[in-house]
Amino acid sequence: MAARMDEWVGCAYLFVQVSSEKVFLPTLYRSPQQKPCVYKALKLAFADSTGGFNGLDILKVHSSDPHLIIQLKFHKQENCRKFLQSYHQGELQEALQRHLKVFLALPSLEPLKTELRAGAEKLDSIIQEEERCLETISREKPNHLRDEEVAELEASLMNLTFQESNSKSQLSSESSFHTLNSSPPSSSPPEISKPPVEEDTFFFQKQQFANRKITPDDHQKFAKLVSKKWKQVGRSLYLQTKCRALRDPFIDNLAIEYEREGLYEQAYQMLRRFIDSEGKKATIQSLMAALEDNGLISLGEELLGLHQSDS
Repeated sequence: MAARMDEWVGCAYLFVQVSSEKVFLPTLYRSPQQKPCVYKALKLAFADSTGGFNGLDILKVHSSDPHLIIQLKFHKQENCRKFLQSYHQGELQEALQRHLKVFLALPSLEPLKTELRAGAEKLDSIIQEEERCLETISREKPNHLRDEEVAELEASLMNLTFQESNSKSQLSSESSFHTLNSSPPSSSPPEISKPPVEEDTFFFQKQQFANRKITPDDHQKFAKLVSKKWKQVGRSLYLQTKCRALRDPFIDNLAIEYEREGLYEQAYQMLRRFIDSEGKKATIQSLMAALEDNGLISLGEELLGLHQSDS
């Protein structure tokens, strides 16, 4: 069916290559274990570049040595414009590198090489000509729906948090059952048996912490220290919890509404919306996971009190 006259649609291909002998993106993407990690990094990086998850779809990912080639579909001209600006300024490449490093658990990652094409046109050579790039992309209409493999990755990404939550609850229930029905203590040395992981604890950087509500002190420290990455953290919180208050339009509206007040107030209001919306579910564990997703380890350590001795 032909697109409506008022619907702006375009298509482009992003070529991504890591200039490192130790990290080869096509091989990682072909790995069943690493593929979801690579895909999640791509999704978050594209969300960073366009200001949200709406308006840009991944139609297909090609593993074509030495590149990973991502076919992109843009639904709105404004989203495409933001993408082009982010690509031109290097922000997209930086976001890709950051998210890939986090989700692939890499100690370091060599700079990415990227190339943007629309049809036979190489957009890198004309990237400063924004209107020309938009026109070129709009001429390329996608000729197929989202690839089945990509659709499965999207579904698994949406269900990931739900599955992990169920898995933790099941493990906790089984642990309680075995504890209640276990035989009297034996004479085995105590160091052999491992303490069960309680439901109200979580791990951050391989250390175990008690889960709790986000406190006013956490709230203020987060707003003060997160700086420009508050939107990325908000999107990660949305991916984890599906908090309606953090859907793309709301995050974008917060940025506009509190633009004059600055980054502190924008970050403060974002986290306040999360706490007000989620209630008891707005825990420090959720916030730590979102910080870890975006490489904000130092901020996480600050909120957990691990830097107190340094001050």
